Amino acid sequence: MTIKELFAPSDMTVGKPWEKIVIFTIPMLIGNIAQQLYNTVDSIVIGKYVGDNALAAVGSASPILNLLLVLFVGISVGAGVMVSQYFGARQREELSMTIGNCVTLTAISSLIIMFLGAVLSRPLLELLNTPDSIIDWCTSYLVILMVGCIGCAYYNILCGILRGLGDSISALIYLLVATVLNIILDIVFVSRFQMGVAGVAYATVIAQAVSAILCFWKLLRMTDIFNFKFRHLKMKKKYTLEIIRLGLPSGITQAIFSMAMVIVQSLTNSFGEMVIAANVIIMRVDGFAMMPNFSFGTAMTTYAGQNVGAHRMDRVEQGARQGTAIALGTSAVITLLILVFGKNLMAIFTDTSELVTLSANMMKILAVGYLAMAITQSLSGVMRGAGDTMTPMWISMITTVVIRVPLAYGLAFLTRTPELPNGRYQVLWISLLVCWCMGALLTFLFYKKGNWKKKALTADGNSDQ
Repeated sequence: MTIKELFAPSDMTVGKPWEKIVIFTIPMLIGNIAQQLYNTVDSIVIGKYVGDNALAAVGSASPILNLLLVLFVGISVGAGVMVSQYFGARQREELSMTIGNCVTLTAISSLIIMFLGAVLSRPLLELLNTPDSIIDWCTSYLVILMVGCIGCAYYNILCGILRGLGDSISALIYLLVATVLNIILDIVFVSRFQMGVAGVAYATVIAQAVSAILCFWKLLRMTDIFNFKFRHLKMKKKYTLEIIRLGLPSGITQAIFSMAMVIVQSLTNSFGEMVIAANVIIMRVDGFAMMPNFSFGTAMTTYAGQNVGAHRMDRVEQGARQGTAIALGTSAVITLLILVFGKNLMAIFTDTSELVTLSANMMKILAVGYLAMAITQSLSGVMRGAGDTMTPMWISMITTVVIRVPLAYGLAFLTRTPELPNGRYQVLWISLLVCWCMGALLTFLFYKKGNWKKKALTADGNSDQ
């Protein structure tokens, strides 16, 4: 394979399904790991140079950050599904209009998020009973990231477009460049200029802007695949509504998940700074452990989208089986590594031995759940790629709103004692494990039911209902 071929869009409608999925997933996985380094390096630098309370501040801000960024998740998913199906169907004008409308929609969404983030950050943190010792740091971190969110927005949307075209290599290269820049700026801003929590926020904003610019530059050079002219930037009802129709359920799914995290964060805050800091460390390690599942899920979306567009439903089902099997095998290895090297992983973030032990013990509760998430992400990816973004949304709503949140608060209430007036902190992670397992079961059942096969886009760009 030549360098030019390596960076070219990948046609996933031909060749061995598992091979196409793996080749597409590997660079995306590396890219997702690099992206996870953004938050992880922030946490390591803050934990080592500023302290455990500052580490807790960054973590307490994360659920609100995710909640305010759900608009971009929706646009990215909608763009990826449409781009992959139009690319598979070889419909150049529809592809061009989709990409142009995505660029404009992202600009509008960024302005909304910048305003909401600046206004709502402090009130939301106060609503969650964020400890007084860390609330100022939390607010500073959130406001900087929200006001500078346009880089994050365009990187995620443009990456969704590139992946829909089957190009996971370019996004990887640009992200690696930005990750290195982020690490350098983190260390310089925090250790040299003593900027604290604000320093890691500024580093992230600058690095994300660089990655977005590089992705946009790549798209402008892909004139052999689609056209990118001023008329394509003008929003048209047909394409904008289709992006929203396909992306909104995923955006709502992320919003529901983020809301659940925000509500559970309030419970987490009641256990004090040590448990908050432990939760931050666990979620950072969890971010890496979950990356293969997310990567396979995105790969399955692109794979299914292209093959549905080419009317190859037999290949979709064959790829679903093979992709899910590979994802399960990968998660099994990760689960084993977490069980064996848990304490070593936690020690990267803090020198406090009590915090290392607490984090490692809680991580063991979650370990087996990564096998369940392999099934959920892979099969949800297939359904989304086929155009059925509603089913994964409902499953997420059931598992997070109906199961996870009530279970966490219910178990906390039932485990209260005079010594533990707020209950046992272990319920935070037990409830999450139950949520993951139920999600896998429901996703498998709905995939087997097969209604997702009826949701593909037709040749004229409308959807079959």
